[in-house]
Formats: sequence, C-alpha cells, structure tokens
Amino acid sequence: MDRFIKFMNESFAPRINKLTQNVWVSSIQDAIMTTLPLILVGSLVTLVSLLNEIFPGMPDFSPINMFSFGLLGVFVSFLIPYFIMEKKGINNQKILAGLTSLSLYLMLLIPNFSEDGEAATFVFERFGAVGMFVAIILGLIVGIVMSYFSNISFFKDSTSLPDFVITWFDSLLPITVLFLIGWLMIYQFNLDMFDLIVNIFKPLETTGQSFIGFVLLSFIGVFLYSFGISPWVLMPVIFPIMVQGIEQNASLVAQGADPIYINTWEVIYSGWVAVGGIGTTLPLAILMLFARSSRLKATGKAVIVPSIFNINEPVVFGGPIVFNPMLMIPFWLNGLIIPALTYGALSTGIFKIPSEVFQLWYVPFPIATYLVSNFKGVLLLLGIIAVSFIIWYPFFKAYDIQETEKEAKTSD
Repeated sequence: MDRFIKFMNESFAPRINKLTQNVWVSSIQDAIMTTLPLILVGSLVTLVSLLNEIFPGMPDFSPINMFSFGLLGVFVSFLIPYFIMEKKGINNQKILAGLTSLSLYLMLLIPNFSEDGEAATFVFERFGAVGMFVAIILGLIVGIVMSYFSNISFFKDSTSLPDFVITWFDSLLPITVLFLIGWLMIYQFNLDMFDLIVNIFKPLETTGQSFIGFVLLSFIGVFLYSFGISPWVLMPVIFPIMVQGIEQNASLVAQGADPIYINTWEVIYSGWVAVGGIGTTLPLAILMLFARSSRLKATGKAVIVPSIFNINEPVVFGGPIVFNPMLMIPFWLNGLIIPALTYGALSTGIFKIPSEVFQLWYVPFPIATYLVSNFKGVLLLLGIIAVSFIIWYPFFKAYDIQETEKEAKTSD
C-alpha cells in the first residue's frame, strides 16, 4: 500500500493535475463552471414550481428555465473558444472566437427559413443540454483554428494602423475558413453535423447511463479525490451525460412516460449518492464528533456544518482522507457500493427517478432528496446512509484508536 501511495503521489497525481491545467481541458471546465449560475436559476424555478401544488394559481415560471438551462449548449459554444484564446494570451480575438463559434453552432442547427427569409424556425431542444457534446467539439475546433491563425498577420510589426483594425483584418481568414467549412458540410454535402456529432458520442452517453458506467464514473471521481485531484477533471465527460439525462427524463415525463435515466446531477448530488459530498462523507463527519482522539473530535466540529451543506473539502483534506490509507479504503468502498445500491434501487421502479432540473447541490439531505423524488426516496436515502455508516465505522474506529494512542505518547 505504501508503494502504491508513493506512486500515486509522485507520478500519477502530478500527471493528472498537469492534464487539468491543459488549455483545452481547463477551457471546457471553465466554460461549464461559468454556466452554473444559469443552471442554478433553472433549479430555483423547479423549486418554485413545487409550490404550484399548494398554490395552483401561481404564474408559470417555466420560460425562465427554458432560457437559462434550456440554452446551455449555446452558452458553452461561445465560452469554450473564448477561454481557449484567453488562456493562450490571444485576448484581442477571444470575443471574436466566441461569436464565431456561437454563429456556427446556430448554423449546425439547420434552421428552416421562410420563403422571404425573414423568419427562421429552430428546434429549441437543440439549444440546450442535447447540444452539449456538439458545443464542446465545435468550441474546441474554433479555438484550434483561431489560435493557429493568430500567428499569421497581414501586417508588419512596424505598421502604424490601430491594433483593433489589425485584429479585424487578421481575423477575417480564420473566420472565413470556419464558415466555409460549415457551409460546405451543411449546405453542399447536406450533412446534419449536429446529429452526426451527437451520434458519435451516443455510445459514451449510453455507457454512462448503464450500471457499469454509472458506478465506474462515480468511483473514478472518488478515487482521484482521494489523492487530492479535483473530480472536476471528469466534468468535460460526465457533465454532458448528466445534463442530457435530466433533460431526456423531463421530455419523457412530458410525453406521459416514466423517466429512465439515472446518471444525472440530481440523482448524485441531490438524491442519494453524494451525501455530504462525493464519497458519502457526512457519516464520517458525524463519527468524528464522537471520536476519542481530541484532534479528530475537533476536526469533526469544524467540518460538520460544511458537510451538512455537502461541502466536503474540509473533511477530505482535514480528516484527512487524502493519502490516508485508513480512510481512503472506506472512501473508495463508498464510491463503489453507494452508487451501485442507488442505481439498483432506482432501476426497480419503486423509487421516483428525478425528472426536473435541480442543481442546488448545497441543499442538505434529506430535504434535497424529498424535493427531487418523494417520501419513498427519503426512505431509500436513510437505508443508503445506514450502509455508509457501516462502511465507515470499522475503519474510522481503528483510525481513532491509532490517533488516540499517538496523542497519548505525545503527552507523556
């Protein structure tokens, strides 16, 4: 175990952290992070809509959700090339890169124009989570092309022209190239690039929504976190799967069918899996309150409030769980067993699968669980928390004894 931890600390973790700092990966992460407030607004609308059951005469706030969460693909298509250019230090073209990507994204939607050309009809669904993979791929392509051509200029360094004029003219070539490619693919070769990209990533989405995919992706996040690597490194892969899942569930419910997609933010962060944060760490924070070790008890008092609101950095790094074999192992077990139990239980059809956007991850359990599911969902949550306590207890007890003995030796 010591050799394994040494390898993870000295070799694996630095490489993963280097990957997360890569311009392309970090730009996708930043784009997703930037859209979160808009997604939270959509979640608040969901919360308010629950009051309709009590006050039927309340106004319909769903358009707010449609023009926040419902435009997710549009937002990401602009933000990714914007951040790529910013991170590469090409600040004079970052807005142009974002606008070019946004315009191409709308072109990929292949709107139907009226005969007089004064009206266009879009499939609104494609503006949102359905277009996440399209937005990511398009944003990366635009970022690559724009950053490459930024090294080519029509003007000499000694030119007296204003910088903004130089930027305008130097941007003409890459923008023209990108639009010509889009025009050829869509209007000359009659390719639905939107459907093509979505279908390319369909196997990834299908795998992510399977039992194995759900458990594996959940575990990888926990595993990386146990070595101090932020699970956000996985967001470019799992976030599109999760947001498409909840959007498809909402669509199924609107058609009178039952929701079937389990790998959603609502299931993991508001329903049953990440109680106290990923790795189900709230039971550990509670156990620390009753520790014999004065250090662990003090840590428990410090981390319990953040843990209730699903902020587990204090317990992960303060426990610590990171690079601590005594707590890493139960952390991993929670990362495997809890997602497996959740997926299995929701697959039975006994418990309600969430079908509305609710990404207010800081709402404490079981309140959040009740809001995304129902009372049966809370009963499932209690069972899952009980299992997590059973997983944590023997390892924590051994660790508590170990820490108590260390403190006793220090005081002698």
